[in-house]
Amino acid sequence: MRKLLLQSLLRLPLTVSAPPPSEQALAELAAQVERAARRRLGRSLSIREVDAGSCNGCELEIHALNNVFYDLERFGFHFVASPRHADVLLVTGPVTANMKEGLERTYHATPDPKWVVAVGDCGRDGGVFAGGYACVGGVSAVIPVDLHIAGCPPNPMQLLAGLLALLQVA
Repeated sequence: MRKLLLQSLLRLPLTVSAPPPSEQALAELAAQVERAARRRLGRSLSIREVDAGSCNGCELEIHALNNVFYDLERFGFHFVASPRHADVLLVTGPVTANMKEGLERTYHATPDPKWVVAVGDCGRDGGVFAGGYACVGGVSAVIPVDLHIAGCPPNPMQLLAGLLALLQVA
């Protein structure tokens, strides 16, 4: 056992380091999102994230939007605690039977105009959970969806690009 421990301490890891993210691409994308939000709404965009039964992979990427690298709030976007203050519902995961009514209530509590974004493959069609006894299906099986952001999970750049697409189309 000691020999194995010493070998693992002396060997370098077998993983390859991740490529550095492009700060220029992030700044350009975020500036486009900010301009589109101001043009469409005349103010910042308020986002309410709803977990409808996911594995939390998408939530980790959504929370990364608030870290110091992406810092979504510097562009005037912010997450709100109440659907009554939201412009966008960012829904993750397949809708479970237990969350169906909660998602419907959240949708009806959000004032018009509102947009619904289904995040990840599970939000689109149930993903790997589709057909399970507790899974109702994708988000569109319960409420109308304006945009799907594909990925398992989508990275923060894909989420920003999806928000930009939503603002340009809506």
